[in-house]
Amino acid sequence: MANNNDKYKNHSREELIDELEILKKKKYGLVWDKKNSQEILDAFVNWENMPENFTPKQFPVLKEVKNKEIENDKNKPVNLLIEGDNYHSLAVLNFTHQNAIDVIYIDPPYNTGNKDFIYNDKFIDKEDPFRHSKWLSFMDKRLRLAHRLLKNTGIIFISIDDNEQAQLRLLCDEIFGENNFITNIIWQSKTGASDAKTIDTTTEYILVYVKSEKGKKKFSRNKFSYEEKRYHFKDKYEKDRGTYYPDNLDRGGLRYSDSLNYSIICPDGTKTYPNGRTEFINDGWTWKWGNEKVQWGIKNGYIEFKKTKKKKSGWAVYYKNYMFADNEGNPIERSAPQKNIITDIKTGEGAIIIKELFGYQLFKYSKPVQLIKRILNYVDFNKDSTVLDFMAGSGTAGQAVMELNNEDELNLKFILCTNDEELDNNGNSKKHKICSDICYPRVEKVINGYKNSKGEKVVGLGGNLKYFKTDFVGSDSTDKNKRDLVNKSAEMICIKEDIFDLVADGGLDYRIYQKGKKFLGVIFDIDAIVNFKKEAEKHKGNFVVYCFSYVEEIPKKEFTGLKNKYVFEPIPAVILKVYEEIFNKKVVK
Repeated sequence: MANNNDKYKNHSREELIDELEILKKKKYGLVWDKKNSQEILDAFVNWENMPENFTPKQFPVLKEVKNKEIENDKNKPVNLLIEGDNYHSLAVLNFTHQNAIDVIYIDPPYNTGNKDFIYNDKFIDKEDPFRHSKWLSFMDKRLRLAHRLLKNTGIIFISIDDNEQAQLRLLCDEIFGENNFITNIIWQSKTGASDAKTIDTTTEYILVYVKSEKGKKKFSRNKFSYEEKRYHFKDKYEKDRGTYYPDNLDRGGLRYSDSLNYSIICPDGTKTYPNGRTEFINDGWTWKWGNEKVQWGIKNGYIEFKKTKKKKSGWAVYYKNYMFADNEGNPIERSAPQKNIITDIKTGEGAIIIKELFGYQLFKYSKPVQLIKRILNYVDFNKDSTVLDFMAGSGTAGQAVMELNNEDELNLKFILCTNDEELDNNGNSKKHKICSDICYPRVEKVINGYKNSKGEKVVGLGGNLKYFKTDFVGSDSTDKNKRDLVNKSAEMICIKEDIFDLVADGGLDYRIYQKGKKFLGVIFDIDAIVNFKKEAEKHKGNFVVYCFSYVEEIPKKEFTGLKNKYVFEPIPAVILKVYEEIFNKKVVK
């Protein structure tokens, strides 16, 4: 009989150590084949499990596309659209927005095997033995970077269907923590078909996680559920109190008291006791309100009498529960917890909106704007919150944010990240690039207005947008690469500080940007400090200055005796520190 350990006899020492490490790490949760599902694209910025001689090794940066900037209201926030692989975009955002995002919504590829998921430049089909492992590797890297972006109060919503829902739940439990799982929203995305061979699937899902316990306090309450289901009666007080529903004033078998067992004068002058009795009897029934409050209720329209044959007295007595007033006459706002089921929005509505925007059917499937607005309404936003969609596709989340701002007087801003791959649009001869031909034009139309498919003018919602593309610099710790990173860092720094208006352009030496009384200085050449100081002192306000330095310190003594208040950051050190953390590579100082 063969020894069970024979299978390890040809293993090297290193391979045996690997096996032991895997066994040590095994626990309840998700395990998948990572070695056979490495994403080659990540090697441009992430060399984990890559050969030592793999090239190129580069860091991502951003470059603004100036001719696509939209600015029509300086009082509104600047929204961002980033074109490029979302892994690279997330890497840059880890410098500009670490711990700064309030809400993330993503609609990742569902990995159905029907050409919806591209991995290493190839579609993954149902027969691929590493199909789920590749999808998990793809999502794992991106969700870990996304986790770093959320505030401690942050919330993430992830759309998914049955193909990867179970695996995604376990992956998110590992990344965000099982205790931070909130719910699995069930979305009835379609009405169904009659030709299903087994059970027709009409639902998709939206997983909801918070980053920490603090995020659980950021969910809003539904102000409309009661109104829709119960509060549908009207009276002459509707204008001030809203609609109402009646409830029995009497009750039995609960905390009996003689003081609550009294008679009430009915509209015909007769008397009624609890349970419709005509005399005082202790049978366990009482009124819910005391006599004094009932008299107040009759006088102020809170008590309602109805004729009935079921009561000996011939009368039933009710009190009114108003939508916007309590039973003491005080104004209130009724609400209920949000529910984890959505049945009134269908997936076809997304395609209709796209057709209205572009005048023809670009593609069949796009998440409906109303769906994204619904789930964003689950969040109790601060007025200046930021929403990120790093799998933005056609830009539905951007439109949803702008519509919510318009409807609810919010000041939310969005960041959209998407690649610019060509789509085969349902067999149409013309192909479209998802970012430049669909996402950007959609956002532009919503901001500036457009004509719908009927030729009718739709007024724009206003707003601002900056369009960026991902670019790269060498990652090896050389003076040339450091200089290159600094020279290409201005846009990233402007995004981080949320200051974009250029007020002084020193070319390759320095730049100064302004937002109100706050200024941003970027010094590309340490020899330009003198000229920078002269220009900076012409402005009055607080300065954040990013100054080039080959080391992690900048010559602060060069800035002594100046009138303005200055805060200093060394570049590229502050950027390299972030990249070192997220890419697991020790950057040589």
